[in-house]
Amino acid sequence: MEFNIQAKDPGSKARAGEITTGHGVIQTPIFMPVGTVGTVKAVHFAELETEVQAQIILGNTYHLYLRPGLETLKMVGGLHKFNTWNGPILTDSGGYQVFSLAERRKITEEGVKFQSHIDGSKHLFTPENVMDTERTIGADIIMAFDECTPYPCELKYATNSMHLTHRWLDRCVKRFNETEPLYGYEQALFPIVQGSVYPDLRKQSAEYIASKGMPGNAIGGLSVGEPAEDMYTMTELVCDILPADKPRYLMGVGTPANILEGIALGVDMFDCVMPTRNGRNGMMFTTQGIINIKNKKWEHDFSAIDEFSPASTSRRHSKAYLRHLFAANELLGLQIASINNISFYLWMVGEARKQILAGTFYTWKEGAIKKFMQRL
Repeated sequence: MEFNIQAKDPGSKARAGEITTGHGVIQTPIFMPVGTVGTVKAVHFAELETEVQAQIILGNTYHLYLRPGLETLKMVGGLHKFNTWNGPILTDSGGYQVFSLAERRKITEEGVKFQSHIDGSKHLFTPENVMDTERTIGADIIMAFDECTPYPCELKYATNSMHLTHRWLDRCVKRFNETEPLYGYEQALFPIVQGSVYPDLRKQSAEYIASKGMPGNAIGGLSVGEPAEDMYTMTELVCDILPADKPRYLMGVGTPANILEGIALGVDMFDCVMPTRNGRNGMMFTTQGIINIKNKKWEHDFSAIDEFSPASTSRRHSKAYLRHLFAANELLGLQIASINNISFYLWMVGEARKQILAGTFYTWKEGAIKKFMQRL
């Protein structure tokens, strides 16, 4: 994997670059749609390629391990062959499920024992078998196994958790270096910075992660309930420590404002379920602001969902029609909403990239956030 920085914004720490993987080039800053079980919910791959113009999608190691299972994925030749997505894929490590499935798991030095949310069966994730699992899934970028701490989190717990994540990282790196890709293309391992909202821990973790010399680095344990200002403070601190010549990935973030502020702090990669999840509940992100399409005010509004959207779906269908689909519980409504929202997110980071290349990102950002976050 290669990362080349093409421009830096003079008014902020934002940068525009390119990540080259075995399945294509990713232009940064980039938003990565979340495809938890090998699919971005309610969006066909043809639409991801043409309407949304996604450059990379995510898969979830925990969910893919349970369904369809490693045997199926290995037989077919990995997730790319299974779901026919030809672009780059990133897989998380299951570390977030350590956080989100707190009632179903037990953390030990060895790893995490958990019960399947599907059938209650018991499983063990260790740094070693997570690396093996991610080799089998076959993503271009794979994440190290970590513990994502909750918020609020006591200092003692955050400290112990961070050190555990570091010890697990050492085991991940060792196993990764002992094994080879299974499908004829390179995989890149990204470590994850933890430390909750404690500056000293974040500094210590960022320095430890940076010392590993991996092709890219991630920032985890944020966007879990902490105030946005704390997230920005921790992100800036970490970005100032992580190597400038490696891509930086802020995990699980976020709103349009979160993403643009993250770009200004030096982050290159983002993912979040917000555009698809909120879209399925009627919240539309547009170039003019946020719409709750279920509101009665849109009942007779026959203007386009977003006439300035690059997605023809958003320009073709009216707000009134989309509101009707939601009122009638039609599946097409979820599809249109999801396409609109992911298209907006990809357009937004693409526009940010243009502004960085032009040297005008910082001045553009403030007005963009105000516009994109206003409620219509």
